Amino acid sequence: MRPLDSETSDYKRFPKLIVEVLSDSTEAFGRGDKFANYQTLESLQEYVLISTRHQRVDCYRRNEAGLWVLQFHVPEGKTFYLESIDFTNTLTALYEDVPLEATL
Repeated sequence: MRPLDSETSDYKRFPKLIVEVLSDSTEAFGRGDKFANYQTLESLQEYVLISTRHQRVDCYRRNEAGLWVLQFHVPEGKTFYLESIDFTNTLTALYEDVPLEATL
């Protein structure tokens, strides 16, 4: 835990990573206004969106210039990497036992 975050026990005020699982009803807000608000957090390094419709992980990462760069991960890439916490895993492991929503 980061020292600044020890001030609160209910939530983190200075996150470096935020991960959200999307649904049809939350996807637009998660990619829009919510992400715009998150970008104002100086501590935030990565914002990760996990799809429930298909195997896809979108990772928005703040680069050295302060710009947000999207890197998306799909099954063909097999692995994904979260730089802010030095974590690598596979989409297969992430989606294990997860029923995906039907798409039209």
